[in-house]
Amino acid sequence: MSHNGDIHWIRHALTLAGRAAQAGEVPVGAVLVYDGEVLGEGWNRPIGSHDPTAHAEIMALRAASEKIRNYRVIGATLYVTLEPCIMCAGAMIHARIRRLVFGAFDPKSGAAGTRWNVLALPGVNHRVAVEGGVLATECGAILRAFFQARR
Repeated sequence: MSHNGDIHWIRHALTLAGRAAQAGEVPVGAVLVYDGEVLGEGWNRPIGSHDPTAHAEIMALRAASEKIRNYRVIGATLYVTLEPCIMCAGAMIHARIRRLVFGAFDPKSGAAGTRWNVLALPGVNHRVAVEGGVLATECGAILRAFFQARR
């Protein structure tokens, strides 16, 4: 996909992150796309749903899997506003997504190369191509604003 296409979908993920912020959740949004079609989208919901696995990426993967009636979303690209955690990176491997594009890097718990690189561990049975830093400034700004407002 072109860089402009990546920017388009990260912007879409940013609107989803806004939904999380409105609900008092950490503002992270994710959209799963295949051939220009949205298969699933999500935003952080662990607090409201009382579910520690309800990260934006997991919600998007669940929606996509339900839509296509398969837990594998081979060939899809996941766009997310924040570098995924270990749990979400593992789910991407199991789902067999082709590509991950994320916005802000997460130095505390990023598992796509910043803190850990789960997606490139030796012995992992599927490789996910990764591009980070797309609209990183905008993606980081929504997170900073959220946490500043809570202090």
